[in-house]
Amino acid sequence: MRYKIMVLLFVFIVFLGSCEDQPIPKPKAQMRLEYPQGASSPLETENFSFDYNELATPNLESETAFSLEYPDMKGAIFLSYKKIDGNLEKLIVDAKRLSYEHAVKADNIVEQPYVNPDKQVYGSLFEVQGNAASQSQFFVTDSTEHFLTGSVYFYVKPNYDSILPAAAYLQNDIRRIIETLEWK
Repeated sequence: MRYKIMVLLFVFIVFLGSCEDQPIPKPKAQMRLEYPQGASSPLETENFSFDYNELATPNLESETAFSLEYPDMKGAIFLSYKKIDGNLEKLIVDAKRLSYEHAVKADNIVEQPYVNPDKQVYGSLFEVQGNAASQSQFFVTDSTEHFLTGSVYFYVKPNYDSILPAAAYLQNDIRRIIETLEWK
């Protein structure tokens, strides 16, 4: 009998001790990044013009190479212009090769063709998904005289989950550039 009382007492003490709330770690939170929709401003060069986001700061290094800097996102869209001189095929191959060089680190590369015969703008936008150095690249041409390439780079180590909101925002700005591009 004494043995049964000791067992019951032991079970009762175990139940009392096990009724505490166990601490549960909180999940890691991530900042929600939202960027304002900037107004459009025209950017004109000797060879072409397009509308860009006013939240960007144009850095015109020359008529053939310049960038749109986004200091709040620690990123930029780098643009490069070349005249076509019987080398259109080589320029397109080089632009595609540059985009697919990111395949080593990328999870996927999605090519989106762009055709606007009214403005004579033809090209492709490459969305690079994963921890690659550049999340978006593009090229556009009129197929006779002008060739423009561009790419997005961030000034931080690529972590796709962290930079995804900024990368998507800049990709929309690239679409605005392509859609408003006019050759001179």
